[in-house]
Amino acid sequence: MYNAPVRDIVFTLNHVAGLEGAIQSGSMGELGPDLVDAILEEAGRFASQEMAPLGEIGDKQGARLIDGKVRSPDGWVDLYKSWREGGWNGLTAPEAFGGQALPHMLNVATLEMWNSASMGFALGPTLTIGAIEALHAHGSEALKAKYLEKLVSGEWTGTMNLTEPHAGSDLGVLKTRAERRDDGTYRIFGQKIYITWGEHDAADNIIHLVLARLPDAPAGTRGISLFLVPKFLVNEDGSLGERNDLFCHSLENKLGIHGSPTCTMIYGDGRYGSEKGAIGWLVGEENKGLACMFTMMNNARLAVGIQGVAVAEAATQKAIAYAKERTQGKAPGWTGQGQSGGMSPIIEHPDVARMLLTMKALTQGSRAICYACAHALDLSHRSADAKSHWEQRAALLTPIAKAFSTDVGVDVASLGIQVHGGMGFIEETGAARYLRDARIAPIYEGTNGIQAIDLVTRKLPLGNGDHVRGFIVELRAIAEAVRLSNKPDLGETAERLVRALDDLTETTEWLLARLAEGKTAEALAGATPYQRLFGLALTGAYLAKGAIAQADDGSELARASLCRFAAENLLSETAALKDRVMTGAASLEAARAALA
Repeated sequence: MYNAPVRDIVFTLNHVAGLEGAIQSGSMGELGPDLVDAILEEAGRFASQEMAPLGEIGDKQGARLIDGKVRSPDGWVDLYKSWREGGWNGLTAPEAFGGQALPHMLNVATLEMWNSASMGFALGPTLTIGAIEALHAHGSEALKAKYLEKLVSGEWTGTMNLTEPHAGSDLGVLKTRAERRDDGTYRIFGQKIYITWGEHDAADNIIHLVLARLPDAPAGTRGISLFLVPKFLVNEDGSLGERNDLFCHSLENKLGIHGSPTCTMIYGDGRYGSEKGAIGWLVGEENKGLACMFTMMNNARLAVGIQGVAVAEAATQKAIAYAKERTQGKAPGWTGQGQSGGMSPIIEHPDVARMLLTMKALTQGSRAICYACAHALDLSHRSADAKSHWEQRAALLTPIAKAFSTDVGVDVASLGIQVHGGMGFIEETGAARYLRDARIAPIYEGTNGIQAIDLVTRKLPLGNGDHVRGFIVELRAIAEAVRLSNKPDLGETAERLVRALDDLTETTEWLLARLAEGKTAEALAGATPYQRLFGLALTGAYLAKGAIAQADDGSELARASLCRFAAENLLSETAALKDRVMTGAASLEAARAALA
């Protein structure tokens, strides 16, 4: 059973991602270490004791569409009520609407625990938090007054409606249409697919944020508007009125996240309401809806990255527990006796230990990347004198946090099955669930290939490349600090990290040069391996930063040994990735004939 790793989470927040320093500098307002500990301890208790037991039920039962109504898995409605009453929905929401206005770092840490306990359940609140951010940033005062308080409290939930059957990542071709009305409202007509928690029975109302196109809108993405479309219309006194003209047509039969209702939504077919067309209100300005939606999507990309971390953590815990109990063969040097007839626990076998340590290192590295991204987001809002710097840092880290961490989620969950052997392929052990759940994360909120394109073509050139160069200088300072620490437990960490950062520097300059020369295709051919190279280099640097941190918490040796393992076993991959980035374009183009 999942046990929230609160100590590891707090350590990474404070000593790797920078929360402790931000608190000491006053950047986090009245937030102090005691409050951080109290919030995360309670979140860990709730995730471990109340949410995790229902995660398995959600996976087995799934969400069900019965007589046009979605039914949640057993216990989930009460679980959501308990979660909402705990105030978790409003951690980062503005105080004016009932939120706590706490840093993103704390919210991301709690999101990790919710997703480890049950990714299917956590998806609903994640989308609501995003809807709050988009509405608060772009909604009119009237819309905020009517909807935000109930969204912040969690009494109502929110969704994000982008995708259509013919329009996935290319939103410029979406067909959902909006028609103006004289009373200032709009009527929405169309179909949306893959709508997470688009219909459910856990809240009284569902507030959909829907991308649609006006009749006279420009073509492409410049002609998209964003509309707030509630399931139930809201009266002037805040009570719920008649049903709006929208409904869930069907639920997707998915590989994983079974408890999460993934809906096909129909808007404006006349099934409900006194007039055909779902009634909606404009959010932001006409034809500028994509910019509004990206407020929601950018933070959602970090939230998806933390899903990868969360699944990796849960899969690692399960694999380690199994490897300590399962006996098979006799490991080199094993002298233990007992009912197993002298067989050793499989954790004693070198190859199993290698898999488990790989899982643990990748999990902790991706956690640090996501928390560092959240730290940059916080300081971009809370540090007036360095706002631009932290905005660029958050922009740079977001695609890496999303893509590297979700790839890690899949890789680690797959390794978890391997550790279990044949039993991992059997559903009853629970290891397979993590791989099934993790597999969607590299796909949604912008596929990881799209994240790589964004990283290389938009984020590396920030400040003419000066920001990424400055960031690598910071990472080199960590390697130098490791060298100067002279800690024997760290082995060759400093040297291996320097080599990885050399690979990162060389590939970064190569890509920037290709872009400057207009050779975009060459740069894009290496974008995905570059993204992984960057993530591995960050993993090595952040594990090293943790290993030399001054924190006498009894886990210094464990941190140092894991850091050394990552440096001496995982970072050598950066050299091969460098080769793929810098020499792979020609062979890629030549090989297109093989796809004919």
